[in-house]
Amino acid sequence: MRVLVTGGAGYIGSVVVEELLRDGHTVVVYDSLYKGHRGAVAPEAAFVWGDLLDGAALRGALRAHGVEAVVHMAADSLVGESVQDPAKYYRNNVVAGLALLEAMRECGVARLVFSSTAAVYGEPAKQPIEETDPTAPTNPYGDTKLAFERALDWYEGAYGLRYASLRYFNAAGATALNGEVHDPETHLIPLVLQAAAGRLPAVTVFGDDYPTRDGTCVRDYIHVVDLARAHVLAVGILDTRSAIYNLGCGGAGYTVREVIETARAVTGREIPVRRGPRRAGDPAVLIASSARIRAELGWQPARQDLRTIVADTWAWMQAHPDGYAE
Repeated sequence: MRVLVTGGAGYIGSVVVEELLRDGHTVVVYDSLYKGHRGAVAPEAAFVWGDLLDGAALRGALRAHGVEAVVHMAADSLVGESVQDPAKYYRNNVVAGLALLEAMRECGVARLVFSSTAAVYGEPAKQPIEETDPTAPTNPYGDTKLAFERALDWYEGAYGLRYASLRYFNAAGATALNGEVHDPETHLIPLVLQAAAGRLPAVTVFGDDYPTRDGTCVRDYIHVVDLARAHVLAVGILDTRSAIYNLGCGGAGYTVREVIETARAVTGREIPVRRGPRRAGDPAVLIASSARIRAELGWQPARQDLRTIVADTWAWMQAHPDGYAE
C-alpha cells in the first residue's frame, strides 16, 4: 500500500516508516521539520517538506504519490506547554488535523491511523485503563487528541472514512537508525541516560511518597519498535472497519526508581538523583491495557523488557552523541 506518514521525521514516526518499509509498503514522509529531523527519514521513503495547514502542498503530495492510507503522527505533545499555550495545541492538533482530513477527502483517501494518547482518559478511576473507560482529559493536550478522535467518528459516518486510533503513553527505546532527540527533553528514560552520560548533573524524582511499591510513580513504557508494529497492523484493518486501541505494557508498569536502577545496571555508571516535590496532576499509576489489540490484531510486543528498552536507548545515544547531525 502507498502510505503517507505525517510527522515521519519525528521520533516515533521515523520508526513507523522503518516498519512500514520492512513490510513492503511504499512510504511518503510529509513533515515540516518543525520538530523532526531530515536525517531520521529512511532513504527508501519519499520526503515532502510541508505543513499540514498548507492545503495545496498536502493535496499535491497525496495526489502525486497516489496515497492510499495516512498514518498521522504530526502533533504537539507536551502536557505542561499545552496548559500554558492551549491556542498552539488547538491549532496544531485540531485545526491542522482537520485540514488533513479535508485534503484526504478531496483526494479520495479514506484510510487513517491516528497516533492518539491515553491522556484522553484524564485521571482514570481504575487501572489498567480500558478502551471502554470514560474519557475526561485534564489538559489541552489530551483534549485536542480527543477532539480529533471525535471528528474521525463523525467523518466515518458522513464520508466513509476508516480509522484506527491508538492510545498510548510513553514510547521509549531506539532502533539502530533512529532514536529520541527532543529540545527540550522531557521524557524520563533519555533524561536518566543523559545523567549517566554526564550531560545532566542529576535526574530529578518528582515525589517519592506515592502509594506505589517504592513510593515513585508507575508508568507504561513501550518500546518504539513494538509501538510502530501496532501502527502497521492497524493499517491492515482499514479496508473493513474502524477501531480504537490502547497500547500498554501489559503488566505492572515500571516505577521511576526501577527505571533509574535499570539504567545504572545497563550503563555501569552512577546516576545522581535529587528529590523534587510532586508535580500537580501526576497520578500515582498510569497503565493502559492492551488486551483488545492483542486479541483482535495479534499484536505481541517483543521488546517489552525494561532492560531491553533502556539498553537500546543507551546504544543509540552512544552511537549518536550529537543526535542527528544536520
